[in-house]
Amino acid sequence: MQHKTLNDLLIEANNEVRSLDYVETLNKIEHDKCVIIDVREESELIQHGYIKNAINIPRGLIEFKLAPNSANNPIIIDDNTNILVYCAGGYRSALAAKALQDLGFKNVFNIGGFADWANSGGEIVK
Repeated sequence: MQHKTLNDLLIEANNEVRSLDYVETLNKIEHDKCVIIDVREESELIQHGYIKNAINIPRGLIEFKLAPNSANNPIIIDDNTNILVYCAGGYRSALAAKALQDLGFKNVFNIGGFADWANSGGEIVK
């Protein structure tokens, strides 16, 4: 059995999960039911801030916290909810978004990295 590399996993995730740019993300937030998930570690949020209204679920906990019908689920997500996932550079968010799709969530999008959002003028909380 051939093992996958991190690069293989990222290519697979990016092929399966739709990415949104800044303008597409703003449009989703303004017009659709959305949940924004920051998969960075808490220390990164403290140091750099986070996207307004985002909830923090570190990458290592995403499958535990957001499994459909999980008692630990901090938010209610239905089939019409768009799940917008980001991290520092777009890599962890790609893997997290693919994991959420694999769990059965239908409207999952990778919105990339926090720096791109902030540099584009996106609203952040410090």
